[in-house]
Amino acid sequence: MCKADRMIARAAGLPLALALAGTLALAACSDDDTEKVTEDQSPEEVLAAAATALGDTSGVNLTLSTTDLPDGVSGITKADGVATNAPAFEGTITVIFAGQSVDVPVIAVDEVVYAQVPFAPGWQDIDPGEFGAPDPARLINAETGFASLLDQTTDVEEGESVRGGADNTEVLTTFTGTVPGAAMKKVIPSSSGDSFDAEYLVSDDGELRQAVLSGVFYPKSTEMTYTVDFADYGTSKDIVAP
Repeated sequence: MCKADRMIARAAGLPLALALAGTLALAACSDDDTEKVTEDQSPEEVLAAAATALGDTSGVNLTLSTTDLPDGVSGITKADGVATNAPAFEGTITVIFAGQSVDVPVIAVDEVVYAQVPFAPGWQDIDPGEFGAPDPARLINAETGFASLLDQTTDVEEGESVRGGADNTEVLTTFTGTVPGAAMKKVIPSSSGDSFDAEYLVSDDGELRQAVLSGVFYPKSTEMTYTVDFADYGTSKDIVAP
């Protein structure tokens, strides 16, 4: 039975949304299917390989989002841009600050974060911590970025596989586990939970496609969820200070 056939068999046990994603766009099995993730790898080995792939890539398109930022909290609701291993980042971050939602163009390079702050002329040097944000240039760093969470996730379990990616052409396997609070704090400094629930989607090429992270990300707030998507591994972009 090929992987696509196994997907159809599994779909009956999935929630409706995942079942639709897993079955409606399935292509026929192909003789030239290749998989870098092998069935004899443990879940921990798969996540370790995904961490290496993310930490070693030249760059990715990264999107972070949430729909449940707690009321009264100043923090990030969305980040969308290119993160490179320079390290650098260029994109837009949406923050709730003083009760207002603000889209802020951001360039982070050479350990300086520049932003076009509303009601201020041109680009300004900012401290992202004032917005409850990390330095976006380090979001894919092997030691301080999302890649670092994969190696430190405990109680890892492999779950179902679903179709995803462009035109549902990829087979993505779900892995769940727990991220220690100290590990999350290195990535998102405002996080204050003791532990975080994590769900990862890893492609058959061994690349992390999505991380869904749930817990207390801001002091004295309730639990919430951030979803982080990674696409276009190997992206190259020369990001320079404005």
